[in-house]
Amino acid sequence: MSEELENILSQLTQPDNAAIQKATAQLKHAFKDPLIIPALCAVMTGSLNPQIRQSGAVMLRMRVQKHWKKISPDHKESLKAMVLQAFRQETEHTVRHSLAQLSAVMVKHETPDRWPALLTLLNESAKSRNPHDRQVGLLLLSKVVDSNPEPFKPHYKQLLQLIGIALLDVTNPTALYYSVLTLTAITAFTGTEEMNLLRSLIPQLIVALKHLIQADQNQAGDAMEVFDELMESEVSIVVPHIAEIVHFCLEVCANDSLSDCLRVKALSCIALLIRLKSKSADFVLLGVDTQEENCIVAFPLAGLPGKMEPLKTTTTTVTVLKQKLLAQILRVVFPIMCATPPPGEEDPEDDENKDNDSDTESPKHYATQVIDTMALHMPPEKLFSQLMPLTQSCLASENPYERKGGLLCLAVLAEGCADHIRTKMLSSMLQTVCRSLSDSNKVVRSAGLFALGQFSEHLQPEVSKYHTELMPLLLGYMSSLNEAKIGHVTKAFYALENFLENLDEDIESYLPTLMETMLSVLNSANNLKLKELSVSAIGAIANAAKEKLVPYFPPVIDSLKCFLTDTREEMRSLQTQALDTLSVLARTIGKDVFHPLASECVQLGLNLTDAVDDPDLRRCTYSLFSAVSTVNPESLNPHLSTVTTLMLMSLKSTEGVTAHVEEDKQFVLLDDEGEEEDGDTVLEEDGENEVEDVAGFSVENAYIDEKEDACDALGEIAYNTGAVFQPFLESSFKQVYQLHDFPHEDVRRAAFGAIGRFCCAQYKVWKENPTKANHQVLHKLLEVVLPCFLEAVKQERERQVVMAVLESMNAVIKLCQGEALQAPGRLTEICHAIRDVLKKKTVCQDGGDEADDDEQQAEYDAMLQEFAGEGIPILASAVPAETFYTYLNDILPLIMNKAKPSCTVADRSFSVGTLAETLHSLVSVSGGRSVAGRLSNRLLPVFVAGVKDSDAEVRNNSVYGLGVLTQAAGPIVSNDYPMMLSLFSNLLAKESDRRVIDNLCAALCRMIMSHTEGVPLEQVLPALLDRLPLQEDKEENKTIYNCLAFLYSHNPGLIISHMKPVLSAVTHVIGTKDIDADTQNTLIMLLRDIAQQYSQEFEMVVMSFPVEQRTKLSTAVVQS
Repeated sequence: MSEELENILSQLTQPDNAAIQKATAQLKHAFKDPLIIPALCAVMTGSLNPQIRQSGAVMLRMRVQKHWKKISPDHKESLKAMVLQAFRQETEHTVRHSLAQLSAVMVKHETPDRWPALLTLLNESAKSRNPHDRQVGLLLLSKVVDSNPEPFKPHYKQLLQLIGIALLDVTNPTALYYSVLTLTAITAFTGTEEMNLLRSLIPQLIVALKHLIQADQNQAGDAMEVFDELMESEVSIVVPHIAEIVHFCLEVCANDSLSDCLRVKALSCIALLIRLKSKSADFVLLGVDTQEENCIVAFPLAGLPGKMEPLKTTTTTVTVLKQKLLAQILRVVFPIMCATPPPGEEDPEDDENKDNDSDTESPKHYATQVIDTMALHMPPEKLFSQLMPLTQSCLASENPYERKGGLLCLAVLAEGCADHIRTKMLSSMLQTVCRSLSDSNKVVRSAGLFALGQFSEHLQPEVSKYHTELMPLLLGYMSSLNEAKIGHVTKAFYALENFLENLDEDIESYLPTLMETMLSVLNSANNLKLKELSVSAIGAIANAAKEKLVPYFPPVIDSLKCFLTDTREEMRSLQTQALDTLSVLARTIGKDVFHPLASECVQLGLNLTDAVDDPDLRRCTYSLFSAVSTVNPESLNPHLSTVTTLMLMSLKSTEGVTAHVEEDKQFVLLDDEGEEEDGDTVLEEDGENEVEDVAGFSVENAYIDEKEDACDALGEIAYNTGAVFQPFLESSFKQVYQLHDFPHEDVRRAAFGAIGRFCCAQYKVWKENPTKANHQVLHKLLEVVLPCFLEAVKQERERQVVMAVLESMNAVIKLCQGEALQAPGRLTEICHAIRDVLKKKTVCQDGGDEADDDEQQAEYDAMLQEFAGEGIPILASAVPAETFYTYLNDILPLIMNKAKPSCTVADRSFSVGTLAETLHSLVSVSGGRSVAGRLSNRLLPVFVAGVKDSDAEVRNNSVYGLGVLTQAAGPIVSNDYPMMLSLFSNLLAKESDRRVIDNLCAALCRMIMSHTEGVPLEQVLPALLDRLPLQEDKEENKTIYNCLAFLYSHNPGLIISHMKPVLSAVTHVIGTKDIDADTQNTLIMLLRDIAQQYSQEFEMVVMSFPVEQRTKLSTAVVQS
């Protein structure tokens, strides 16, 4: 049979389609023969044609991979012997490579201990004096170990010794390459017993890599993956050699004669080293030289400097720690970042003829990423002291690419060092960026625009306060747009959009110029990309301007409609952006303005999804439907069946999923067809299937985004349309729920949000129509969703998903209140979940083995705890206070610990804010006053200390906390009034932050309404009125004006004696959006009563005001 098989395989290599088809049919028939394994072995070892020998090895590998359990024991033993025999005698590298892959697949089924001949061959060849034999042995070793590393664990020590010997053979680069690959494969599985041996190999490894670079840069790049594996698996292995690794990587990335790929790999290694959470790596990078007996004292990198923690290391580490590695890294990285491109070339981001949307993997790009990584993971003070002299030198250079490098450095610092820049350097850095916008060189101006965009994105709200300086510059750019320089224009729009998003009311004076520019582009520009940028900018303008955009709404809508009815392929990107902007307008322009267009927008979206098969377009259409449901849900009612069907199809779809099959898949397909014809069903019994042939799956981002937006839209539409959505609730819930364990985190996040929305939607339906059936559906949902949330909090690995779960769970409990907590033990489970997050004991927090008050927290960890903390006041408002008191006692210390002076500003603010909101919740629940009274002795010192804090946000939250404490506890805390009043008096005398002052006024009002006798009103009321109207925290207007009405009802003479400042304060808020409807009515009733009871005094005061204030008061008094 072997001769026949060889002839068939020979025909498959002929350039003759008819011969290939005939041979394929013959091969299918041959694969039905039980003797196919021995025949393939004979071909693999006996054919004189290396291509046929390789084909035999490949087909055997695929046969073994899929059908090992069906191969007879005799054939298995024969195969193991034949493979090793073939490997010994083979001279062709391509065939040896296929034989090694075949052996690797067999090792997945036959562990090394059940294949002793394999271990013997590996040992003999790796130790052989013949360089060729060593190469062959190490090739086989790398393949079989990489295939199944764990069964080799008993032999790791021996393997590491073999690798150590091989690494010394620097004249044999192929052996070096396979040695390093083997080391990479086993690193993650090594234990403490191999640690010292592995650590000792690192100097040899670096030398080997240097020689490998000279021989083959592609192989060297692959081999350098070993550093990633070493650092990610067990950083203590590399700690003694960090300086050597850094120096090696710097040597590689600084050598511009090497390939970009290799230099990028070296820069990536440095970035990974900086990102490591290990305190040892952080400490080494800072170059601190501090010793305590037999340990190194490590200063944490992330966040503010925290307490010192001992780190046990070997004494050899001490000399390494004396290296000033941060400075050395910067000295190498900066020239790369500032390099001038070769003559006649441009950097990819500056080349107008290239697609700037794609990431560039150039050394310059990765050098900038190293700075970005430093900003995210190092203390700003340490970083800036070494970084800024280099940056300033670049900015002052005559070379435009050095000026560009300096600006890029400032740009990437914005995210990681935001707090430091906002508080200490914003003005000077903005001046630098502003100057760059008038630079004579376009490359520098483009970098300046990028930096301004980064500042606008990451340094809010402080950066928006400079709008009078920055907006004229940006508007000047917009007035001189050059369609031919679209890359440069894109950066200008990026900067403009990010800046506009946060301008709010300050945008009004710029609106005419902005909209004139944008509408001009929409009406006259030929470049579709420029139109797309303008449409996107209009969305940003709408977010800031809201109803102020109404005068420009008709021409904008006309343009968007025109874009959305043009189905040409080249319009797709513009249409996607038009849908996004239309969604923004629906949410911001005002219901009255958008309401008439709602039905037309829904129809536009449906027409597009019907005419165009594009995931991005569908995604944006779903977002539009969702936005319309907030304005005019009725317009969706006739189309709900179509809309939900579309979205559910998107959720179910596997479109965009690509299976990445292993090489030589054609042989597997051939094998499958033969099996099918034979009617073989053993595959199912063995549990083996075609998925084994798939190396992995990938999903295009557009389809991920489509599923994410479909989830978000279904949840919002269900909530906004209410009872009309009921026929679609069950099918929507089932499909979305299935995605809560979807592989991609963004889809999981959206799914968790949507199932929470479904609960809220059903609660609203039940409240509007409180039938037994609606109540049962609500609880059926809650019984599935809340346990799902709690499990995700414990087991989900991605912090951002857990944040979404906590946010969704908080929303459900806040709306459903006690209904969400009826199941036995549910309150306990939720409180324990919150406690676990605060103690950092969930999976996404890596087990939480750090101390509770440890300041070294990543940004996401802090945000995660904030989401958990928000659940505490929500629970406090959902159940009787006495029921919650036990749980609150359990959680309270975890919150109070974060108020310590040694904690970060973010932690202190979070702590006092959470405590204050919890007290506020107790105001309105049964038993709240008693529980607040019992808590007062513990919480009062925390708030008092917070009022004296150096940070305005902490002071603000603490002042608010004292106010709600008096409101919640009532007369129980009256003995503390003198102390609090003295504290407030001292604060008021020196406080400059308006939000703190506003909250101080509200706190005084709460004290007055809770225990009037404890407040010296003749002194306090004038001081209070002097600070009105509120300027920042206008939500507290309700507290302020309810207090004035309260005082008038209890002591009218006091208010009348201060009538002018009282009425003046009222004129600033009445008839505005700064107060809610109830407060508006309260003030109208107050004014009417004063006008009637004290008409003469009222008239005199009113006449003393300017016309505008007089008119407001007169109108308020007479209105019905």
